[in-house]
Amino acid sequence: MLKMLTFFQGLPGQQPVSGAPDFPRSSQKLPSTSEAESEASMSEASSEDLVPPLEAEVALDRDEEEAGKKKKKSKGLATMFSVFTKGRKKKGQPSSAETEGESECSPRPPGQLPTVEELKVDLERGRLEAAGPLLALELELQEAAAAGRASEEELVRRQSKVEALYALLRDQVLGPLRRPLEVAPERLRQALAVLAEQERQDREAAAAAAAGPPGCPGLAATRPRGWLQLWRDGVAQAAAERLGGRPAADAEGRTEAERAFLHMGRTMKEDLEAVVERLKPLFPADFHVVAAYAESYHAHFAAQLVALTQFELCPRDTYMLLVWVQNLYPNDILNSPKLAPELQGVRLGTLLPPTQIQLLEATFLSNEVASVRELTARALELESNRWTQDVAPQRLDARCHSELAIDIIQIISQGHAKAESITLDLGTQIKPLLLVELATFLRSYQRAFDEFLERCRQLRNYRANVIANINNCLSFRTSVEQRWQTPPDLRSSLLSPLNELKSRGFDTLLQSLFGGLKPLFKRFTQTRWAAPQQTLEEIISAVAERMPEFSELQDCFREELLEVVHLHLVKEYIARLCKRRLVLKTAEQQQQLAGHVQANAQLIQQFCTQNGSPATWLHHALPTLAEIIRLQDPSAIKIEVATYATWYPDFSKGHLSAILAIKGNLSSSDAKSIRSILDINTGAHEPSKALFSLIKVG
Repeated sequence: MLKMLTFFQGLPGQQPVSGAPDFPRSSQKLPSTSEAESEASMSEASSEDLVPPLEAEVALDRDEEEAGKKKKKSKGLATMFSVFTKGRKKKGQPSSAETEGESECSPRPPGQLPTVEELKVDLERGRLEAAGPLLALELELQEAAAAGRASEEELVRRQSKVEALYALLRDQVLGPLRRPLEVAPERLRQALAVLAEQERQDREAAAAAAAGPPGCPGLAATRPRGWLQLWRDGVAQAAAERLGGRPAADAEGRTEAERAFLHMGRTMKEDLEAVVERLKPLFPADFHVVAAYAESYHAHFAAQLVALTQFELCPRDTYMLLVWVQNLYPNDILNSPKLAPELQGVRLGTLLPPTQIQLLEATFLSNEVASVRELTARALELESNRWTQDVAPQRLDARCHSELAIDIIQIISQGHAKAESITLDLGTQIKPLLLVELATFLRSYQRAFDEFLERCRQLRNYRANVIANINNCLSFRTSVEQRWQTPPDLRSSLLSPLNELKSRGFDTLLQSLFGGLKPLFKRFTQTRWAAPQQTLEEIISAVAERMPEFSELQDCFREELLEVVHLHLVKEYIARLCKRRLVLKTAEQQQQLAGHVQANAQLIQQFCTQNGSPATWLHHALPTLAEIIRLQDPSAIKIEVATYATWYPDFSKGHLSAILAIKGNLSSSDAKSIRSILDINTGAHEPSKALFSLIKVG
């Protein structure tokens, strides 16, 4: 007991600290059991010289009861201490005020424990040094019970007083711990030291109880008192109060649920960081203060989320829940730089059960796909309305521009980004779903564009809107090929509508041009190739005049359109050669025609290349035909035909027969032998593009 009292007298903070109450240090020593018994016998021998401690306490409390008639006392602890006021006041006994004055002014004899009333006064004044003498009284009571030195009634009376004092001490200890950041550090250390000692006493009592039957007959079991658990319960209550506070209104348009969870997340992070920085250095390590607060805050946070999932959630709140559960909470709070090292050994788990998370994720995916479908359909409707209302497209860098592609790509990208903001795995899951929606949209886009092409030819801004929609294909194509890294089968379903839209757009833009060239190409056969150079120059001039109309196309599409023009010029020229209306019987005539064809081929190639055509695959089409017309040796012609078939796999026997028909001096057997070369698989160059399959021969 002396050791116990010495421990409490040595609590930190016995000297006054700035900003905290002045707690005087007790100088009395705890008497031994023999000394206490000696004092008790002395009291019986001379009651006038020394009032026994317990009787003096009762007398003091009787004075207090009489004084209470003049001044009202609060219930609660006063009722608990009513046990001290039983009996009548003895004549000549000092009043409570006098006793209190004596306890403060008169020095206590060495080795004498403070009286119960003195301890009560000290505890009511917040003097935690009283914990040591109180523990000594408790142990002394246990010794008296074990030794049988007091009656059962006496033991009950004395134990009730001790427990009433412990109730006071408990409030004085746990009170500061409920708001530890608002308490002076020294005061907090005192309370923690008392709590630690009480926890040690609880463990010793539990160990003793486990070892055998209780050794204190006549006393009610009062340990374990469980103050440490009461402190933990207080932490949980504080967490509920802090996180359950009403969030401040904001001007950012957040929903009530979003504001609530933002408030809880921010509060939890700030409070736990304060625990790490300010409380952890003061608390005993075995209290695990950071874990206690983290577990309590986590439990309340999780309870709020579970409660919210019991209701039907709108898509926005479903997303918000998943973001908090899967991303913000584990990454921004638990894994923040200040908290991550402190929470490594704390198993908090997830805010929601895994099955509930899976259900929410499935709901999110369904909601997001439906939202993307709705948004893309609305964007297409608005855009197609602009076409039909003859609204001119925007001009961006001297190009016809539409925001449709940007809007659609942004909708798809935002859906993917939302999923990835929850988890990367969810982003992987939603990507193919969004690309399927994109493919569906592109088919709808193509159908809407086709309808516009058919019904709105008379509109003033018709061609400009056609060009703007062709230009849209660039952004879509770039995203499909480079940004989203789609698998080949899905890439084909995405690019096919775009290629069809572009092709239909080119046909529309070139329709009038090609229609105007048709009579010029007919002149080749009508004049029997009398002036092919002049005819071709007129054709090239007509094309050149129309080139400015295509300047508002994106450069890549302007080049593709020029390739279409290039192909058309070569195709129509070959078609005129295949009309079988020209038969040249002499080698000189054939060489002259071959020269014209060679010169015309060079003119076409030069013009188209200068204007940006990338169709190098067409460069051999006319010059090789000119060579076949010029050559007279069947074997040499076979070599040219075989080479030609590797460049243009769709070069058929019908096309070859039409060209050989020009050579009036070629025997039918030689012609048949030359045609047979096409029966041999010459191994076409890949990839091949259509040329002769576009040319009909009789």
